[in-house]
Amino acid sequence: MKGVMYFDQAASSWPKPPAVMEAMMLCMQEYAANPGRGSHQMAVKASRALFETRKNLAKLFGVRNPNDISFALNTTHALNQAIKGFVKPGDHVICTNVEHNSVRRPVEYLKSSAGVELTYLQHDVDGNMQLNDLKEALRPNTTLVVVNHSSNLLGTIMPIAEIGEICKAHGAKLLVDAAQSAGILPIHVTDMNIDMLAFPGHKGLLGPQGTGGLYIHPDIDLEPLLHGGTGSQSEAIHQPTVRPDRYEAGTQNTVGIAGLNEGVKFILAETVEKIHEKEWAHTQRLMEGLLGIAGVTILGPKLGQNKTGIVSFNIQDVDSSEVAFILDQSFQIAVRAGYHCSPLAHEVAGTLSKGAVRASVGYFTTAEEVDALIGAVREIQTQYVK
Repeated sequence: MKGVMYFDQAASSWPKPPAVMEAMMLCMQEYAANPGRGSHQMAVKASRALFETRKNLAKLFGVRNPNDISFALNTTHALNQAIKGFVKPGDHVICTNVEHNSVRRPVEYLKSSAGVELTYLQHDVDGNMQLNDLKEALRPNTTLVVVNHSSNLLGTIMPIAEIGEICKAHGAKLLVDAAQSAGILPIHVTDMNIDMLAFPGHKGLLGPQGTGGLYIHPDIDLEPLLHGGTGSQSEAIHQPTVRPDRYEAGTQNTVGIAGLNEGVKFILAETVEKIHEKEWAHTQRLMEGLLGIAGVTILGPKLGQNKTGIVSFNIQDVDSSEVAFILDQSFQIAVRAGYHCSPLAHEVAGTLSKGAVRASVGYFTTAEEVDALIGAVREIQTQYVK
């Protein structure tokens, strides 16, 4: 939308690189056939588009075999496949108290329906955890540890490599929710001892909505979340054993995945280090400006501390939804308000009663837009806080 200053990157990135849209249109025009379902040239070209995307994702995440990456609709879909496909009755699962509902709800479902034991590790008000708490929480029947790489409310970055070492030493598997880090922070599944990685295509990877994926370590066999046609082993009554078909029942989003490929190629060319550095600079500029406004409080890591491009804040006693509404209607600034599907994180931050305004920057955010948001918050504060 022309004229809108977009600070909702943590929900969906916008704008996208032009090549993303161009690739999607080209696919629609020339080869939007069913991948893996035929031998004609359009179907073959569609299959190649999917495999090229897998290869580029594998390069980005340090995955040795691209076929260990299965496509999903989004991170939620991928997390459900990982959690419900791995955890068995009697297992003990560890996650944290800053997890998104896409982790909390599946594990709570298994707790109530399958007798799965569940432990939430505690974080401090800034979203930091103590590794010793993880070590002490591990039990003989602990099979899975689930953590987000970065909180979608606080922006805190978790020590994934260290967590991975602890899990590996105990024999538990590590599932990482990379909803706020894929394409923004360096991720190498081998070096970081990540057994499963759930990621969205529509956020930091700069692809369209309806795309995402799950990396599954070759030694892990998940029970498929969906069963159906795959174009392979069609004579068998059960889901194929070959990857990625085992986890990709039904026709894939070829058009969206073609666009995702261009987003990943953009990131590989720019590098995640450069992307994070730029987003961090905008984040610090925004935090510094907001902290200079009386009555404004910021959640999560302090100014100068490393974090992703998420700045959640409140203006004294003003309802967060009202702030977001005014920013949208009066200033053409798009932010997110409320609970961000992370009530546990709001309990940590002490904002469960009112939620928070979340402004999130992206690679295409400008310093001028950041300054405009700061100025708009200052005007709102002047009007509402006496």
